[in-house]
Amino acid sequence: MKRLVSRVFILPVAVALLSGAGAAEQKKRTMSYPQTRMQDLKETLFGVIVADPFRWLEDASSPDVRAWMDAQDKLARDALAKMPGHQQLVDRLKALYYVDSISAPHHRGTRFFYHRTHATKEKGVFYWREGESGDEKLLLDPNTMSADGSISVGTVVPSWDGKKVAYTLKSNNSDESTLHLLDVSSGKESEIDRIEGAKYAQPSWTPKGDGYYYVYLPPVGGAVTVADRPGFADVRFHKLGTDPKTDPVIHDKTGNPESFAGVDLSRDGRWLFYYVQHGWNSSDVYYRDLHDAKSQTWKPFAVGLDAQFEVEAWKDKFYVKTNDGAPRWKLYVVDPKKIARADWKELVPESKDAVLEAAQIIGGHLALTWIRNATSDLELRTLDGAPLRKVPLPGIGSTYGMSGEPDEDAAYFAFASFTQPLQIFKTSVKSGASSLWAEVKVPVDPAPFTVEQVWYPSKDGTKVSMFLVHRKDLKKDGSTPFLLTGYGGFNVNMTPSFSSGIYPWLEAGGGFALPNLRGGGEYGEEWHKSGMLAKKQNVFDDFIGAAEFLVKSGYTRADRLAIRGGSNGGLLMGAAVTQRPDLFRAVICAVPLLDMIRYHLFGSGKTWVPEYGAATDEAGFKTLFAYSPYHHVKPKTKYPALLMMSADSDDRVDPMHARKMTAALQAAQAGEQPILLRIEKHSGHGGADLVKQAVEQSADGYTFLMHELGMQAAASK
Repeated sequence: MKRLVSRVFILPVAVALLSGAGAAEQKKRTMSYPQTRMQDLKETLFGVIVADPFRWLEDASSPDVRAWMDAQDKLARDALAKMPGHQQLVDRLKALYYVDSISAPHHRGTRFFYHRTHATKEKGVFYWREGESGDEKLLLDPNTMSADGSISVGTVVPSWDGKKVAYTLKSNNSDESTLHLLDVSSGKESEIDRIEGAKYAQPSWTPKGDGYYYVYLPPVGGAVTVADRPGFADVRFHKLGTDPKTDPVIHDKTGNPESFAGVDLSRDGRWLFYYVQHGWNSSDVYYRDLHDAKSQTWKPFAVGLDAQFEVEAWKDKFYVKTNDGAPRWKLYVVDPKKIARADWKELVPESKDAVLEAAQIIGGHLALTWIRNATSDLELRTLDGAPLRKVPLPGIGSTYGMSGEPDEDAAYFAFASFTQPLQIFKTSVKSGASSLWAEVKVPVDPAPFTVEQVWYPSKDGTKVSMFLVHRKDLKKDGSTPFLLTGYGGFNVNMTPSFSSGIYPWLEAGGGFALPNLRGGGEYGEEWHKSGMLAKKQNVFDDFIGAAEFLVKSGYTRADRLAIRGGSNGGLLMGAAVTQRPDLFRAVICAVPLLDMIRYHLFGSGKTWVPEYGAATDEAGFKTLFAYSPYHHVKPKTKYPALLMMSADSDDRVDPMHARKMTAALQAAQAGEQPILLRIEKHSGHGGADLVKQAVEQSADGYTFLMHELGMQAAASK
């Protein structure tokens, strides 16, 4: 089935990727790239010959690869530094990114916990108060944890009595983390309670605060390989003050690296739930009654179904949100004594025109978050499912569910839109009275801009919605430079939110476009499924259709159109560039997946197999090879200008994708547009969490796009 042939030799980067053309046959470049070794490496997979000339770039530990990375990064940064307007963008972005903000508080015991960003600090800081109006006290300040800012705080979970906090620390903002324990009153950390392998920990506290359940992920070694590691995750219980090495295993490993394990203990400490998440479209749920000493075995609750289940236990009833038989989700209540599916009682039926995004129990009521046409609604109902009232929102935008407790009347909710910075409101569940509790002040004037929602046809005729943000006086003569972005995968909803980073682009005369591509969850599970596995091409067609709509409708032209995306959205960028290089002028492709034949062998790749499939079987191989961007780079092709943005400590999507694709595009480029690779230091998949690095990264990106599209940054305000 598989045959591998490999020879290694060095050629100038101008040599075509898949042909034998020499450098003399290539058009002379205006930019000289570092020489890149090419391998005459071919595999035969399911009868198909697959070339992989840059496989050697997969090994980041190799001195040759490190030297190549340094040379590429230097080339990119030197080129960006010579482009006009960079300092103006840095100054503007500093004003936009260094701002004061505060999160909604979480009430635990007599204490309130929250997070602040400060205009004078690089990282956000965690605080607590004794009582809602007590003095502010420091909890965790990552600004002081490392001299170079490389240590980040991840998950922060206070115990129910508010006396202890379990939290994770990460190096270089990577996913890998260590679980720590802090005494809130004294601020002292417990050395004995430190737990390695906390990448997926998510601690769930007992009511007494004497311990928590968590997911443990063993380090790589022996039978535990990087690719198979998620399958070794198990659930353990840690009793405070004991050696974590003695923590009992509550549920053994799944043995399946394509799944995630999760654990959740009900607030009263009675019901323990164990989840096995298979990708982003199905889950299994098991439970135990910890009050029943005679039965300590796991019982299946919802197992083996092609659907997702989310369970919240309250007053010995299970409230179950599911998309089983309801692509837009519905809500049930279940008596734990009668868990047969026929005994489930429907509380909230599936809506005909909205997706039930979240269902929470707050103040003795159901708090429901709906997505209707990719925007948010909030609603309160009784625990019997009877409608009570809509929660008024300031406008058309996004909220992210409520923050509150099942037995407390006070709740909080956030709101934002493209033109409205984040606001937090405090509300009474009982009375419905709401008031503005906090808001982020950002130095922007949204008055000149307007937001549209348009619909356009994709290649197969499917109607796709898209948000457009632009000046109110825009003329549809094709002259406006537009930045089109997208994601299209993993059930992720792309709804209106405030991004201060797009304002330098808008202020320079640009427009911004965000389509709701298939693969997302904005229109329910069927919308998600129509953009995954064998139907992934629909996502690319939707995105290309968005670009064609913008051009056809006169919003912009192909030579005035830039695109940007990261992670799964980086895969989208790679597909767009290789399938329609004529449609875009400039591209930012960040922390992407691009080699879809080998992605499952690196980082967290195997956990995405349920979403993409894998080249380990013939059907999966044919699907992936049909669009894998790295394998569709064509020699002597005029590609748009591309800035690849990678991260040196990305342990989720391996940076080998960015390296191999950069080398391939540089070798194949027949046009004069640059192909650059910028590598962020001390940075994980989500970027670095230092504001100064975010400023520099954004400034580089916008400098690149504006230079390529002939734009000029507006003067700093």
